Amino acid sequence: MLNIIGWILFGALAGWLASIIMKTNEQQGAVANIVIGILGAIIGGFIFSMLGGDNVDDFSLYSLIVAVIGSVILIALLKAFRGPKASS
Repeated sequence: MLNIIGWILFGALAGWLASIIMKTNEQQGAVANIVIGILGAIIGGFIFSMLGGDNVDDFSLYSLIVAVIGSVILIALLKAFRGPKASS
């Protein structure tokens, strides 16, 4: 149970930091930050392992950086698929 709570908190932090970097913080809520952070950790871990990086399977600063990078990539992909904003 504590592992699940840890992943949620870790995902929330990574997603929140990525949303600040990508300037989508006002558009996302807490749940979106958590989901993007967890998915970003998976994406970042996959990319870093393909590049020969260290195994990312713990809660550390390195893991947070990898998760934030993966989350930034995920947000960039989502922004690209959404296209330009419609004018009001």
